[in-house]
Amino acid sequence: MKVVLAFVGLFFGAIIGGAIGVGAGFLWTTVFHTSDFEGYSGMLVFTAFMPVGIIVGAVLGASGLVYLASRAEAS
Repeated sequence: MKVVLAFVGLFFGAIIGGAIGVGAGFLWTTVFHTSDFEGYSGMLVFTAFMPVGIIVGAVLGASGLVYLASRAEAS
């Protein structure tokens, strides 16, 4: 059961983390006035911020759901 919850957390965590990463990247380009020349700001968002958000979100989602599953089985 924990393995299934880990994969569910991985999947949904990656989706939510990617969305948060894109939002953070757009915020970064707005606050720090990143150049839009030839799509530089878009490349920055989708090659730097989104993958980091996906990785962090997937790890936190999977570990969070496994932690909650282990707490539920203990009680």
